[in-house]
Amino acid sequence: MREIEAKYRVTDLEALLAALDTAGVPLSAPAEQDDQAYAPAGWEFGMPRTGHTFARLRTQNGLHVFTTKTPVANAMECVEHETAVADREQMHLALLRLGYAPAIRIVKTRRVGRAGEIAVCVDELHGVGAFLEVELTVDDDRDGPAAQTELDAWVRGLGADLERTTDTYDLLVHTASTN
Repeated sequence: MREIEAKYRVTDLEALLAALDTAGVPLSAPAEQDDQAYAPAGWEFGMPRTGHTFARLRTQNGLHVFTTKTPVANAMECVEHETAVADREQMHLALLRLGYAPAIRIVKTRRVGRAGEIAVCVDELHGVGAFLEVELTVDDDRDGPAAQTELDAWVRGLGADLERTTDTYDLLVHTASTN
């Protein structure tokens, strides 16, 4: 499966929530996600991501999920594999043994919804700000950048004041922590 997404910095969270409501996109209750991102051996912030496989351990409501993401055309289009894990600490140790290095911790509050085939996430990253993430999960050969353009058109149709970003959450948190 591939995940194709577009991400936006939110300037007015209440206006975005109202725009999503008007568009008929109900959101879930907020849930906290605690993510540990891992980078492959030798990779550092600032290096290209395409061609490298990254990992993440997420805990939400006491459940742990392990994910790998391999960027394709850009950091917002990834081949993704995901599975539940019983023991976060043991998975962390396995990743270290495989040569992965903890890159950054990302803690956020997330609300999710759907608009047809588009997954909608409203995220509040601790210490960084609010973001809208829209994504498609596909198993076909559609063009990733073209799909990102279509996602952008859908978001622009909401009429909310948003600023598109191509930065991933790990980079946004890293940048905020070094400034």
